[in-house]
Amino acid sequence: MHTIAVLALDRVIPFDLATPIEIFTRTRLPDGRPGYQIRVCAELPEIDAGTFTLRAPWGLEGLEAADTIIVPGTADPAAPLAPAVRDALLAAAANGTRIASICSGTFPLAATGLLDGLRATTHWIAADLLAATYPDIEVDPDVLYVDNGQILTSAGAAAGLDLCLHMIRRDYGSAVAADAARLSVMPLEREGGQAQFIVRDYAPTPQGSTLEPLLVWLQDNLGSDLSLAEIAARAGTSTRTLIRRFRDQTGTTPLQWLHRARIRQAQHLLETTRHSVERIGAQVGFGSPTAFRDRFKKTTGVSPYTYRRSFS
Repeated sequence: MHTIAVLALDRVIPFDLATPIEIFTRTRLPDGRPGYQIRVCAELPEIDAGTFTLRAPWGLEGLEAADTIIVPGTADPAAPLAPAVRDALLAAAANGTRIASICSGTFPLAATGLLDGLRATTHWIAADLLAATYPDIEVDPDVLYVDNGQILTSAGAAAGLDLCLHMIRRDYGSAVAADAARLSVMPLEREGGQAQFIVRDYAPTPQGSTLEPLLVWLQDNLGSDLSLAEIAARAGTSTRTLIRRFRDQTGTTPLQWLHRARIRQAQHLLETTRHSVERIGAQVGFGSPTAFRDRFKKTTGVSPYTYRRSFS
C-alpha cells in the first residue's frame, strides 16, 4: 500500500491539511481495498492550526518510510524552516520520495533548495513573493499545479484537490482517479488554470505622476477603438516617449495596460450582467467577438462563457 505522510508545520492551514487526508483516505482500488495509508506528521508535539491545536500522531520519523510527502500551506509562508524539517525533507528527496506541496506549502520546499531550477506554482496572491524570495525558481502563477516528476507543487486551496487527483491517476490510473473525483464532487480535470481566479485589477495609477490624467481617461474610454498614436496624441507626446513613460511608471506598455484594463472590465460585466459575450466584447473595445474571445482566453485561461458560468 502507498504510504502518504502529510507534514503539518506550525500555523498550518486546516483546509490544506484536510484536503490530502480526505481525498486519499477515500480512494479505493477496483477490488475495494484502500489505495493509501495516511500519516500526519509534525516536528513538535502540538501544532498551531489557527482555530485549533493539532496533536500529530507521528513525528518527523514518519516521513522516512513514506512513498509520498505532502506539505500543506501555512499562514506565514515567510516563516523560517526549522533545520530538522529541512533535513528530513532533503533526506526523503535523496531517497527518491515523491514530495508535493499545497498552496503556500511551496515556500518550505523552496527553502530546502529542492525547487531550484524547476518550474513551480503557489497561490496566485503569493506568487510574486515566491519569485522575489527564490529567484532560482521559475514561478508560474497561472496553473493549478506543476508536476516535475519527483517534486510537485499546487496553487491555493481547491487546487490541492486537483493535485491529489493527478497523483492518484499517476499511481493507479484514470478509473480510480475518476472514482475519487466523484466522491470529492469535482471534475477529474478542471478547464483552465489558476489564471481565471486571479483578480486582474487595473495597473495602479501613479497618483501625482505625469500619466495620471491619461490613465483616468483611458479607464473612462475602454470601449473606444484606441491606437497607440491616438493615446500618444491625447498625452501630447510622441509614441516613443509614451512607451518609455509607461514602462517607467506602470511597468508595462500602453497597449498591454489597455488590454489588461479591458479584460478586467469584461470580467466585471460577465459577473454582473446578462449581456451577450458579443456585446461585452464591443463594450470593452474589441473590434470583433473572435478577437475578444481569443484575448480573454489568453489572459484568463478560459473562454468568456466558461468564466461567466463559474463566476456569475
